[in-house]
Amino acid sequence: MRKDKQKVIGEPMTDEQVAAFLEARPYADESAELHMLTRAYRGLRVDDFRRFLEMFKAAGHDLDARGADGKSFLDTLAEHAQAEEYIVALQEAGAR
Repeated sequence: MRKDKQKVIGEPMTDEQVAAFLEARPYADESAELHMLTRAYRGLRVDDFRRFLEMFKAAGHDLDARGADGKSFLDTLAEHAQAEEYIVALQEAGAR
């Protein structure tokens, strides 16, 4: 980060900023839906992730999309020790 820039933590994200994660596209043969979910998980706080999930569903995307390994995003998060709040958000949004 440049010296003249301050890191901003805790600022609320706008709907436009959250919706930008819907534009993420994979670099290779990965599922576009899994890629969007992964980017949102890595880049959003849990409250913003919840908002993203509503936008994701409204855009017609599948929360239960599976990758080449047969795993859904929920399956993948189950392997992450610090993902409990995100798992709950996914389940509340309808992921199985």
